[in-house]
Amino acid sequence: MKTAFQGFGSYAAIGDSFTEGVGDPGPGEIFVGWADRLAVLLADQRDEHDFRYANLAVRGKLLDQIVAEQVPRAKELAPDLVTFCAGGNDIIRPGSDPDDVAERFEAALADLVGSVGQVMITTGFDTRGVPVLKHIRGKVATYSAHVRSIADRYGCPVLDLWSLKSVQDRRAWDDDRLHLSPEGHTRVALRAAQVLGLDVPADPDQPWPPQQPRGSAEVTRDNIQWAREYLVPWIGRRLRGESSGDHMAAKRPDLLPL
Repeated sequence: MKTAFQGFGSYAAIGDSFTEGVGDPGPGEIFVGWADRLAVLLADQRDEHDFRYANLAVRGKLLDQIVAEQVPRAKELAPDLVTFCAGGNDIIRPGSDPDDVAERFEAALADLVGSVGQVMITTGFDTRGVPVLKHIRGKVATYSAHVRSIADRYGCPVLDLWSLKSVQDRRAWDDDRLHLSPEGHTRVALRAAQVLGLDVPADPDQPWPPQQPRGSAEVTRDNIQWAREYLVPWIGRRLRGESSGDHMAAKRPDLLPL
């Protein structure tokens, strides 16, 4: 028997690398990620083959690109549920204005809500423990406050990642420290399901197992290795105006059964 929750028969996810699932590798070269995991939880509430899912997200996309390329497709698909997570790549860029990004986000949301069922929107993570990104914590907090206010105005549920304490653990993040690990994606999916009213199989904020403390020399060595492998190439792409998502297409552009 299925549970009483039968609210969504179709779901489309729009966004950037976070929603595409970077950091959570699946079969072949396709990432899984929290949105795919949420789709499985939603599908499990319905009869077999009675749920359809699309993931339109592409890594590296800025808000205006998501609005131009993904929002029209989501409107065309007209699913029961859309998750709309965008603006993070804009916020981390030097000189970006979170107030301006929020205004453009709200305009896109206003265009979207009349064409689909429910839209769930997403705050930013608390970046206080993330190298480099901890310096833009104030910008992320400002943008997240705007997102919550926008959600109130449009009656949208909010996936509040800032308050999800379990993803502040280093183990919730991939080696690049910019994308979630498989366990991090799993915890976000569980929290998203909770926000939508599902009973979930595990607590997304359950404590991590104890871990041996690391010495300062080991931490410094890891930080240097991380900067060499991930930070320097990332800065180089920014300077060249390149994106990791250039010439990439959505991994699941149509509403297909799960």
